[in-house]
Amino acid sequence: QVQLVESGGGLVQAGGSLRLSCAASGSIFSINTMGWYRQAPGKQRELVAAITSHGSTNYADSVKGRFTISRDNAKNTVYLQMNSLKPEDTAVYYCNVYWTRWNQRFDYWGQGTQVTVSS
Repeated sequence: QVQLVESGGGLVQAGGSLRLSCAASGSIFSINTMGWYRQAPGKQRELVAAITSHGSTNYADSVKGRFTISRDNAKNTVYLQMNSLKPEDTAVYYCNVYWTRWNQRFDYWGQGTQVTVSS
């Protein structure tokens, strides 16, 4: 079983910064992708940023240049540094880890952490 524990959400003013952390534990395949998704009220969950175990990154256009994803493979932890936050960044942020093995995709999610950006 895999568990993801997120931390770092909160309330911040527009233009401020927050850093999210997500620690994964359990039976995790070493070659994986960790990422952050978010879901605002009334909207679908969307990818914010992802990073592979080799360090390749992918960002949503809306956060490029403002957010930075990183990871510590030894700790199975992924981080999301969020700068220049905007009210439209307000959402519940979910941590995700997945890998593909034996032609099967394994997906795991955290419980979510609220990020609220006030104008």
